Amino acid sequence: MPTEINLWPLLGVAVIIAGFVLRFNPMLVVIVTAIVTAFAAHFPVEKILATIGTGFIKTRNLPLIILLPLAVIGLLERHGLRQHAQRWISSIKSATSGRLLIVYLGARQLTAAVGLTSLGGHPQMVRPLLAPMAEGAAEARFGALPDKVRHKLRAYAAATDNVGLFFGEDIFVAFGAIVLMTTFLREAGIDIEPIQVALWGIPTAVCAFVIHAWRLRRLDGWLARELAGATPVAPAASTANPAVKGA
Repeated sequence: MPTEINLWPLLGVAVIIAGFVLRFNPMLVVIVTAIVTAFAAHFPVEKILATIGTGFIKTRNLPLIILLPLAVIGLLERHGLRQHAQRWISSIKSATSGRLLIVYLGARQLTAAVGLTSLGGHPQMVRPLLAPMAEGAAEARFGALPDKVRHKLRAYAAATDNVGLFFGEDIFVAFGAIVLMTTFLREAGIDIEPIQVALWGIPTAVCAFVIHAWRLRRLDGWLARELAGATPVAPAASTANPAVKGA
């Protein structure tokens, strides 16, 4: 006889959604969600407290792991990392903001597909390197950029990192979401291997790359229309612009 499945622990999903929608403290939301889920699963109080305490002890060094790279990145920025990245990309005549972001999109997807999800990211890659390089490529062609254009380039840089990571990691066979899906399907009586789920993530990743790469190509056209009336300034002429050298 099939055993009855207890769906009450799914209350934790509702709690975490409500907490983030109401913009409560994320740490508080996660703790309350864990407690609600544990009570709904009929865990005894002592087991709940022991599990939370064990998790705290295992992850007490996590803030140090997160803060140390941020401190290094901040030190590099203080010594001109953004400016060096802009000058380097400006020296490549064929580089455009769209082409640069397309290359990064492909690299981000490929590295995420093999589990190297920490090679990119907003604080360690987008803000100090990718966004300044996209701005530098645009400045090399069109001169000084208005704030509207700078903000759009930064948004596209962040979106490119998100798209590459989100659709790339779905191909990694040991990704947590794939393990979760296969476990859920097996409990429902559907026997499937993680490698099968990962392989079916490849067409989605390819489609995501093509669609976002097309959007990035359109970004180059938008920059040309917005800054130079659809006729980009010659790179050789723009490199002599004092505004670019001072960037």
